[in-house]
Amino acid sequence: MAERLDGTVALVTGASSGIGAATARALAEQGAAVALVARRKQRLDELASEISAAGGRAHVIEADIADQEQATAAVARTADQFGRLDTVINNAGVMLLGPAVDAPIDEWNRMVTINVQGLLYVAHAALPHLLAAAAGEPRRVADLVNISSVAGRVVRNGSAVYNLTKHGVGAFSESVRQEVARRHVRVSLVEPGATDTELSSHMRPEVRERSLSRFAGIERLRAEDIADAIVYVVTRPRRVAVNEILVRPTEQDS
Repeated sequence: MAERLDGTVALVTGASSGIGAATARALAEQGAAVALVARRKQRLDELASEISAAGGRAHVIEADIADQEQATAAVARTADQFGRLDTVINNAGVMLLGPAVDAPIDEWNRMVTINVQGLLYVAHAALPHLLAAAAGEPRRVADLVNISSVAGRVVRNGSAVYNLTKHGVGAFSESVRQEVARRHVRVSLVEPGATDTELSSHMRPEVRERSLSRFAGIERLRAEDIADAIVYVVTRPRRVAVNEILVRPTEQDS
């Protein structure tokens, strides 16, 4: 049975579009006050206005979580604004596919910096707040949800460093889960398959074309589908921890 999130606070990274924006809306609908974290402030402002118009509460935090000081400050500002932090959705990420041979090294650096280091910075800053929230009312449980990918399970030619980052997210999540489980902080991994978001738009044009051709003719997931899975994870009763969810389009066979 689902439990609403009234009286709790959530922080969502990468909230300016796609899965992050859809998840922020969904968490607000469940009663959580939501901190919206991303670099594109105008989009965050628009989303915050939308959430407020629907009766929810949202706070905009313009930040690049790949920068440790900004990531740490975003978590602190959330706690200062709302007085607590119960749920963290570590969603910000980038997917820059292509052959490893002669790859632009800046693409590798960018993926490692955002997908791994940024996620770590947010988790490190947030864990003390989550442990404090889990020790008291209203729910006596807290959630850290790390967004990975099918690429965290399935290794593909042309996806070497993206695979590296997402496998690392999975390993980190499971180790931290074991560490904090008995203190009622649930650490969950959500692994989307092919999803219709802006993620592929960051790739070089020739790589993007090859990537999209893999899924030609199939109906891709929508951001709201992944948001729905995330809401399922964080609205379980205190006794239930959903450690991992892999969500693929029905027609995606690998």
